[in-house]
Amino acid sequence: MKTYIITGANGFLGNNIIRLLQKEACDIRALVLPGDKLHSLEGLRCTLYEGDVTKKESLSEIFTVPDGAEVVVIHCAAIVTVKSKFDPKVQEVNVNGALNIAEKALSVGARLVYVSSVHAIPERGQKVVSETKEFDPALVKGQYAKTKAETANALLKMVKERGLDCVIVHPSGMLGPYDFGHSHLTQLVLDFSNGKLTACVKGGYDFSDVRDVAAGILSAAERGRTGECYILSNRYVEIKELLDVISEVRGTKKIKVVLPMWLAKVTAPLSEAYYAILKSPPLYTRYSLYTISHHVEFTNEKAKKELGFSNRSIRETVADTVRWLEEQGRIPHA
Repeated sequence: MKTYIITGANGFLGNNIIRLLQKEACDIRALVLPGDKLHSLEGLRCTLYEGDVTKKESLSEIFTVPDGAEVVVIHCAAIVTVKSKFDPKVQEVNVNGALNIAEKALSVGARLVYVSSVHAIPERGQKVVSETKEFDPALVKGQYAKTKAETANALLKMVKERGLDCVIVHPSGMLGPYDFGHSHLTQLVLDFSNGKLTACVKGGYDFSDVRDVAAGILSAAERGRTGECYILSNRYVEIKELLDVISEVRGTKKIKVVLPMWLAKVTAPLSEAYYAILKSPPLYTRYSLYTISHHVEFTNEKAKKELGFSNRSIRETVADTVRWLEEQGRIPHA
């Protein structure tokens, strides 16, 4: 029986992967931080292990497997941030923590699927961004992207020099049900649906359904080629279009005010300070505005061809997200 070790198991992506694995006859091991909230894993078949990716000794138990066992490690644990200020903890978790997991995977002969990000791929002015094997933190913007690029580089080196069986996936922005935290896109849906957002910024981004990304990751574990990278994206969507779809699904008024980018950039520092007081992720920061103001498209053709990756429609994703948030009592029923 195959053993799956999922880090960041109670996170948005992690719990969606575990939900998909419920149908499989396999051993599911969920790594969670001591003291973390576990609502997202309630009722799911998995064995909980407490540990911290930055403390290698805390990972011994979850990596104790029978000799010759087939083990797949899916490394989702990371700190996702769009804040402008450098945070040493982000570096510690996203780089050192990932390399600790890679070392443990190597020690038990496991296949590692590393969840990177499209942000780790350098944009060199190309209209459509595709996979690369050349990662350089100096060529990407924002601390999160830099940590993802640094780690991808280190893992590919381990593949080449030490025989690590590793596949790298690059999801774009994720939206969908079962986000028990406050990812940036879920926060956007919450703020808009709760009447806190009366204007939006001109710009857009590539949004994927978290369930499609989860399925793509399990396909990468099964069919991905060692040392290869796969973009798990969908399509570029204007922020206004996304909010309009939310309005249509909920039967509410559409947003009419679209702020010019220059105004949003001027007010971004105030937005960061405001959301810091609320202890919620800021919707607009200098980094997130940079991201949505650059019309970048990503191709997922390689993932479609080699992994059988597919996307559901934005409307279906939004409808399922809204329905789930209503059920959770986080937004009013329309």
